[in-house]
Amino acid sequence: MRFGLNYVPRKNWWYAWADWDGNSVADDFRAIADLGADHLRIQCLWPQFQPGIDYISPMALDRLHEMMDLAANAQLDVEVTVLDGWLSGYAFLPAWVSPLAADSAYNIFTHPDVIQAEKRLFAALANTIGKHPRFLGFDLGNEIGVLPSLNGLNNKITPDQADRWATTMLNYCESIAPGKLHVNGADHSHWFSDFGFSRRHLATAGSATVLHCYAYWSGALELYRYDQDGNLHLLEYMVELAKAYQSDPGRMVWVEEVGTSNEWMPEDYLPEYATRLLSNAFECGNLWGFTWWCSHDIDPAMKGFLSLEYTLGLLDQKNRIKPIGKTIAKLAQELRRTPPSPIDRELAIVVPDQKPGVQSETRDYSILKQFISLLREGHRAAIVLESRSHDENHLRARGIKDLVKLNQSA
Repeated sequence: MRFGLNYVPRKNWWYAWADWDGNSVADDFRAIADLGADHLRIQCLWPQFQPGIDYISPMALDRLHEMMDLAANAQLDVEVTVLDGWLSGYAFLPAWVSPLAADSAYNIFTHPDVIQAEKRLFAALANTIGKHPRFLGFDLGNEIGVLPSLNGLNNKITPDQADRWATTMLNYCESIAPGKLHVNGADHSHWFSDFGFSRRHLATAGSATVLHCYAYWSGALELYRYDQDGNLHLLEYMVELAKAYQSDPGRMVWVEEVGTSNEWMPEDYLPEYATRLLSNAFECGNLWGFTWWCSHDIDPAMKGFLSLEYTLGLLDQKNRIKPIGKTIAKLAQELRRTPPSPIDRELAIVVPDQKPGVQSETRDYSILKQFISLLREGHRAAIVLESRSHDENHLRARGIKDLVKLNQSA
């Protein structure tokens, strides 16, 4: 079971690529390692790494290599998230893909010139750190599937186009950095609505299925109180939903982002919430690990972020561990010492297959509601697609013995 953090530099946030302080980064990494973390997920702001369609910043590449070396000094592996893209409430896109650019048809998912430019960036990164001993792999972009929903950015796509783009880019990553952990770091929206990347794509493409789980942004807090089953088992539900779409029952699931805020629940409840949320999910099996969002609080002097973004860290602005940080560190230590055994899930909810090409941002919580209803009746359920509900080999491989149809009116 891997345990890591989504790194947020305590000095200069991710503007640190422009205003670099290697000593500060080194201090951060030592504090993160002291928590017991074994890996980081980092963010490359796209405009700073590739300010021109055919220009990639040598300075940014040098600083990335230095960051990898500093991570190695702290014995931390690094997942490099590239096309950012969408990050902490902002859309960081290079000027050359702006709707005001010379070719207003530039779309980051479909325009052939842009796709070639994206590949140039990945190739430059692979040449710089692809063989670094601490390089885990590439994440295509942080929640890049959010961008088509933002008005004025000219990135509208169909699900087929989204899947085709991500498959192309993941295959390219494998060709330039073979055998690494290449993933598509999509957010929760694709699991709760028929929007952008299909669930089948997310559950089959790349090295692992990625999940981002937040009680607030998923909408679970609108349905259940923060200390009720619907939130304490939310991550477990998302893991089981992802497994329904995986063609390989042994495929790994990476909880790439999970976190909470004192704006969503009382400060003194955060440690209990985190412990129960993660402990429930770890009984699913086939988990690669979890990567908490995030490492550090944002400096309050840095204005413009949503208020909750400033206090999501496990460490404060002086690299002191917060109570939630002590809880997560202790939990990770216990998981390594005594890895949890997956529980049997003999009952499964049968859900309709996602319809190819359908596009709707309307969220559907019917599966979650039935999953929680069965939980309250004493069933830790699995989820299976209707198309596989008669496949005896598939059901046997997952230990499923009984099926219940989805109540879509829930």
